[in-house]
Amino acid sequence: MLKLIVKWLLLGAALLFVAYVYSGVQVSSFGAALVAAFVIGLLNTVLRPILVVLTLPVTVLTVGLFLFVINALMFWAASGFLSGFQVRGFGAALIGSLIYSVIGMVIDSALESLFAKK
Repeated sequence: MLKLIVKWLLLGAALLFVAYVYSGVQVSSFGAALVAAFVIGLLNTVLRPILVVLTLPVTVLTVGLFLFVINALMFWAASGFLSGFQVRGFGAALIGSLIYSVIGMVIDSALESLFAKK
């Protein structure tokens, strides 16, 4: 449970970092970043697997590159639900989701080593 809370806080901070380094993404506050990180995680848990299965032929045809489009759509969709988190368009969603995903992988790796069972 502690790992989940720490991951959520770090992903919220990562979203603030994305907004800081890329002008296509705007976050109004840390609270808005936390809510946006939660909504992005919820969309990735519920909607993303359905989209991956439905677009499997396109994903195979593009050798997996269409998954970047799905990630961008989840990122952009989250901004549509929230007022404190804004993405300026699909291109901004694609770049923002790439930065956010890379930071998320670093966070996952760090938390795995930090919370490793001995």
